[in-house]
Amino acid sequence: MKILFVSLGCDKNLVDSEEMLGLLTRNHHEITDDETEADAIIVNTCCFIGDAKEESVNTILEMAEYKKSGSCKALIVTGCLAQRYKSEIIEEIPEVDAVIGTSSYTEIVKAMESAVAGTAFECFRSIDELPEDVGERVLTTGGHFGYLKIAEGCDKHCTYCIIPKLRGKFRSVPMERLVKQAEAMAAKGVKELILVAQETTVYGTDIYGKKSLHILLQELCKIKGIRWIRILYCYPEEIYDELIETIKTEKKVCHYLDIPIQHASDNILKRMGRRTSKQELIDIITKLRKEIPDIVLRTTLITGFPGETEEDHEEVMEFVDEMEFERLGVFPYSPEEDTPAASMPDQIPEEVKELRRDRIMELQQEISYDKGNERIGQEMLVMIEGQVSGENAYIGRTYADAPKVDGYIFVQSPELMVTGDFAKVKVTGALEYDLIGEVYNEYTE
Repeated sequence: MKILFVSLGCDKNLVDSEEMLGLLTRNHHEITDDETEADAIIVNTCCFIGDAKEESVNTILEMAEYKKSGSCKALIVTGCLAQRYKSEIIEEIPEVDAVIGTSSYTEIVKAMESAVAGTAFECFRSIDELPEDVGERVLTTGGHFGYLKIAEGCDKHCTYCIIPKLRGKFRSVPMERLVKQAEAMAAKGVKELILVAQETTVYGTDIYGKKSLHILLQELCKIKGIRWIRILYCYPEEIYDELIETIKTEKKVCHYLDIPIQHASDNILKRMGRRTSKQELIDIITKLRKEIPDIVLRTTLITGFPGETEEDHEEVMEFVDEMEFERLGVFPYSPEEDTPAASMPDQIPEEVKELRRDRIMELQQEISYDKGNERIGQEMLVMIEGQVSGENAYIGRTYADAPKVDGYIFVQSPELMVTGDFAKVKVTGALEYDLIGEVYNEYTE
């Protein structure tokens, strides 16, 4: 059968989608991008914040129309929205034929085939179970980079976050399974592994009795064909000395860390249920930059959390100005039902949340521009992402840029290059978030 697959949400969700695609294609089903010719449509949903929830619902309703106008016989909904709102989806969207929870996506073939045959299907295993290994995935990231999900769930229970109720407790994926996955990805041409989880820093604590991310990194570095390994979602309070040393000494590990801090006011950090103070954040950032001088730090912040005063906001502004993060994203607080923060007093008006977000991003734009200008004259290794249409110029990323969330470097080159190539580039200019460069033949690593 021909199947249209729509994947929404984060990169962790994308890994689930790729595993489902692997199961479907190995069972001789064909993937199509034409809604009108699909026999079945699968939507892997997200509901982390309000906008994501709205996008998921709208996508399901849009796809439901093809049961009336196309050849679609079955509509299947998976992922976080399915886990959270199973009953509502079944009752309010009768076009949906199958619903699968976050720990049950390995049942996608059975769900799809049952639904096409006219039998309603639902499967919701315990969210504290680790889904079984399903074998090789269908990579949807272009083949030159790929995400490796090293754990499921989270034990932090931040007051604004619904994830533990949708994804369960923290469960590490066994190391041998991850190495096998990474080897298969490398065999398909993947050159950059991006390690993801709700939290990567405590990998191994549940199955090995200690933090083992540094050991996993050392094993992954042995895989032939892998050039870069990038780590996302490191909780700052969990960063430890062996991890820092491994990032520092293993040549394949990018000097890049994503450390979401969410705020810098002790008052708001406490209300958020975060486990760091402002001073502890300063200490770990200072330590990272001392140990790894060229490290690039990415973080995320939330504006307008319940109870955030103008003084709290100004404290964040000062913190951002002083810390000068190379990469930073800001999100207005989104109240999620069934989270403690949603029922807290002193909720902030939307326009105030957005104004505070805009102020931080204006400041960050200046910081990013200055950081980019500091790169001018530097020689950098660049992974090519594609060609600028009609020009002898290419779009690429340096070690300082994660795909989808960071900037690019635009590279002039007289030589033909293809996606996934590595080029030696000299930085010649800077924009607010991007760099400009040219191929530099005398580059030395």
